[in-house]
Amino acid sequence: MALRRPTLLSDFKEFINKGNVVDLAVAVVIGAAFGKVVDAVVSLVMTNVLQPVLKAIQVESIQAWPAGAVIVALINFLVIAFVVFLIVRAIEALKRSEKAVAPPDTQAQLASAVTRLADALDRKGL
Repeated sequence: MALRRPTLLSDFKEFINKGNVVDLAVAVVIGAAFGKVVDAVVSLVMTNVLQPVLKAIQVESIQAWPAGAVIVALINFLVIAFVVFLIVRAIEALKRSEKAVAPPDTQAQLASAVTRLADALDRKGL
C-alpha cells in the first residue's frame, strides 16, 4: 500500500485551520476597519480645527499642502498607535491582576496533609 502524499489543498486546509492564522486574519480586518474610522475622524478634526488657519493662508484643505497627506498619515499613525498602546496596557494590567491572585500551592498543601497524616498515625501507634 503506497503512502499518499499530501496535496496542496490538504496542506492549505491544515494551514488555515491553525488558530494563529485565523486570529491574524481577524486582526487584519478589524485593523483595516479601525484605520478607516481613525482616518475619517482625523480628517474631520483637522478640517474643523485648522479651518481658520487654512482660510487665513488661503488653502482649501490640509491635503492641498505639499506634505499634507504625510501630515494626515502621521496623525493617523499616532492616533492608532496610542489606541493600540491603551489596549495592550489594559490587557497587561488584567494579566497582572490575574497573577496577583495566585492559586494555592497544591504541592505544599499535599506535603502538609501527608505530614499531618503521618503524625496522626504515629500518635495512634500504627
